[in-house]
Amino acid sequence: MKVSQSSAAKMKLVGGQLCLDFVNTVDGRGSYSPRDNSPKTNVLGDKLRNYFDLVDWSEHAGILTNRESRRLIAEGKHKPTEARKVFERAIVLREALYRIFKAMLMRRQPQTFDLDTLNGELQGARTNERLTRAGDRFEWNWVGSPTALDRMLWSIAHSGAEYLTGGDLSRLRECGGDECGWLFEDTSKNRSRQWCHMQDCGNLEKVRRFRARRRRGSKVKRSA
Repeated sequence: MKVSQSSAAKMKLVGGQLCLDFVNTVDGRGSYSPRDNSPKTNVLGDKLRNYFDLVDWSEHAGILTNRESRRLIAEGKHKPTEARKVFERAIVLREALYRIFKAMLMRRQPQTFDLDTLNGELQGARTNERLTRAGDRFEWNWVGSPTALDRMLWSIAHSGAEYLTGGDLSRLRECGGDECGWLFEDTSKNRSRQWCHMQDCGNLEKVRRFRARRRRGSKVKRSA
């Protein structure tokens, strides 16, 4: 079993959808402008710094098996230029997905540029997808080369399209924590989930509110 030092292989997966977990590979989106079309590679708090981080995250998220991951790492080392290009595509796709979902939250039309990015990756993914028999039913399976460096992008693009076309977007949420901005699907019965993770942003917000109340109380005492 591979033991990775990459933070991408250890991060919490709280989005509820593969595409949302992929969008959340950046920390601190609270101050990020969703109208910025730049790829945002290697920004502060980015858990994806290179192709190998992308592979680590993909295994962590369940897209790749350990064997597939090791195969792609070896292939990426053998073809560094191609691996770098796939990594850059991944970042462009991630930011396009973020802006599309952010537009949904803000009840705005997504930018054509972002939809074109997603459609481009979907087109490539579908050339590697086949309908196959599985017992008494049929299912879609990836049949592309096991050493295709971009194979994780097929699943990510597919997840984004499936969520946009068949998911309950009324349950799409953005974490209320200061400077967080992670996205998640609120599956709570009363649709009241506010935080990406209660033990992280939820507790931080509790501490912030407690300190704010203490400050207000101190001011009242001094003025009395």
